[in-house]
Amino acid sequence: MIKENLKKSFFAGIFSTITIGILTFLSYKTELGIFLIASFGSTMVLLYGYPESPFAQPKNIFFGHLITSIVGIACLILIPLPLYILLPVSVGLGVSLMIFFNVTHPPAGGNPIIVIMGSVSLDYIINPIISGTIIILIFGVILNRFILKKKYPL
Repeated sequence: MIKENLKKSFFAGIFSTITIGILTFLSYKTELGIFLIASFGSTMVLLYGYPESPFAQPKNIFFGHLITSIVGIACLILIPLPLYILLPVSVGLGVSLMIFFNVTHPPAGGNPIIVIMGSVSLDYIINPIISGTIIILIFGVILNRFILKKKYPL
């Protein structure tokens, strides 16, 4: 058990470092745009530490981040309310939609807050959401399927 936890924690830490490192490099050392958001750090915990969780499956990671970010942008554009009302409404709507569509990814629940507080544009859906989650999922498959020899995705 200790040996298994050591291996799991080692690879989770290494792959989290590599994945976030690549997203950080793309964001700050290229002209390609932003590839990194805070909620991706929490995605690392699920994807690399608990890949068997339904919340860590590719459809949940991709569509969870996508839906909640779209909700945040839509609320920012369409609902002229003060932040103290807009933020909880957008998070609640995002959570509801993830659960309704069966793509719940808990780290994505914070995306409407990130989107609204940052006053992002529609471009945010491409970079960092779509491009960032695709990069994350590629590394998730590499670690879980090819290195750890786990059945991933389930």
